[in-house]
Amino acid sequence: MASVFSGVLQLTDLDDFITPSQCCTVSVMSVWFLHVWPFVLQECVKPVKVEKKQGKSVARIQIEDDGSYVQVNQDGGKQKLEKAKITLNDCLACSGCITSAESVLITQQSHEELFKVLHNNKQAGASEQKVVVVSVSPQSRASLAARYDLSSGEAGRRLTSFFKGLGVHHVFDTSFSRTFSLLESQREFLERFQRKEQDKKALPMLTSACPGWICYAEKTHGEFILPYISSTRSPQQMMGSLVKSYFAEQQGLSPQQIYHVAVMPCFDKKLEASRSDFYLNKAETREVDCVITSGEVQKMLEEQNVSLNDVEPAPLDEISVSGDEFLSHSGSGSGGYLHHVFTYAAKQLFGEEVKELTYKTLRNKDFQEVTLEKDGVAVLCFASTYGFRNIQNLVQKLKRGKSPYHFVEVMACPSGCLNGGGQVKPLPGQNQKELLQKVEALYKAERPLSPEDDTRVAELYQSWLHSVGEERAKELLHTQYHTVEKITNGLTMKW
Repeated sequence: MASVFSGVLQLTDLDDFITPSQCCTVSVMSVWFLHVWPFVLQECVKPVKVEKKQGKSVARIQIEDDGSYVQVNQDGGKQKLEKAKITLNDCLACSGCITSAESVLITQQSHEELFKVLHNNKQAGASEQKVVVVSVSPQSRASLAARYDLSSGEAGRRLTSFFKGLGVHHVFDTSFSRTFSLLESQREFLERFQRKEQDKKALPMLTSACPGWICYAEKTHGEFILPYISSTRSPQQMMGSLVKSYFAEQQGLSPQQIYHVAVMPCFDKKLEASRSDFYLNKAETREVDCVITSGEVQKMLEEQNVSLNDVEPAPLDEISVSGDEFLSHSGSGSGGYLHHVFTYAAKQLFGEEVKELTYKTLRNKDFQEVTLEKDGVAVLCFASTYGFRNIQNLVQKLKRGKSPYHFVEVMACPSGCLNGGGQVKPLPGQNQKELLQKVEALYKAERPLSPEDDTRVAELYQSWLHSVGEERAKELLHTQYHTVEKITNGLTMKW
């Protein structure tokens, strides 16, 4: 089956297939479209509604020699069906598409677009130039560090130097914005826990940092599942708020003057950045203009004939760290949400100081749980659920009313973000499992800092968020989700 998947999907080693997309399909044809994580489809024909009269077959659709679609009515009349373009906004991250054509257009969400902006800056006058900001995720740093046998921090400093050598003005670390995500997740969980008796869908609280999981939830389970999902923004979109709001104000810039790029371990982050929820209507700009993956950064290095080992380290930009080191968070390689919400809730709700968490593996290593017991009773029950197979089991438990959990860290990728589809791929002869273990070790080698102990973030809560007012602060730190209406066609049926 792998041979019929597009080159993109083969590169990303997708092996967690569920079902064909419900919307990204060619009507009538038993062909699925190319998944557009990092790409935009050239052109396609969207399903067209044909008026039906009961008991009679009114029309059929045929494919012409030139590939166009024609509706043939009963009287023999023909009507050419209109073509429409599909963009990243239309993609549902279903992981279930294969291509009927190997050519694709790479637009907007690509490293080539970054190169274009940097090139235009060199040609434009000072007033027309964009201030280019790159925010690098710790998972991407660890992936690139593994490729070049560097520490994660050293890789971060060399990436800073590399990007600035290309013309980038500022390079930040999303560990800083992730602290906001963790703090808001902690507070949101406490609020949900305290109203669980009045609101039956307050718990379990499901994390929202994974856009692949969010797209799946919106299109597949809609109104049933969305109330359970945390409204807290992901670190990427927290950084979007920081860069286009706080940082812009500090620099005396408008949001339009900044071109913000995020380096992420996952193609689905491109979809997240393209969501209308993260578009600033007044400023007419996105909070994150472009997302490139760890693998695309590796490609940029290769295109520039540069090895990260040969790049001189550069000092870290001020907004990204405390002092001269990259800091991390305890817990999983997907952000540590379970770890930090659990320890915080144990202390705030039950007065328990939890130093180490004991994980119990359930169906597989990607489905684990942690419990807190008092007087022999489990008062907190948390879980981590990675990969769509485990996610489906979780959702079925919820639908049957048999989920014992108060909180679940949900990630679409098996093994989580460190194993994201956009990470640097193994070298020829290199074992994928061994590479993942190396990336994990590099990721966890950095000094962890508790979100509550980050004084820089605490200062921003006081100086920035309190100054904009409670309603605006919530907009900057939280988001919302939307049910995607299902389209019924032959590809979604269980044959």
